[in-house]
Amino acid sequence: MIQTNMEKWVLLLALWKKEENESLQDILVMLEESRLFVMKEGKRLAKELKNEGYIKEGALTIKGIAAAKAAEEEFRL
Repeated sequence: MIQTNMEKWVLLLALWKKEENESLQDILVMLEESRLFVMKEGKRLAKELKNEGYIKEGALTIKGIAAAKAAEEEFRL
């Protein structure tokens, strides 16, 4: 399971809930504008998620979807 890193969880959730026409870059910009992180940090987190197998080609993998669902459950509590 993914580390309990709040920024990563929010990034995964944003990718899971994104509109069809939105890209990973669009999501990073949106999260930067909401002051979750600065762009440099967002890109680093996205790269980590790619390396860990949660994101592939700007979209969530099966592993990423499962982690996003788990993060959503954590936020509901």
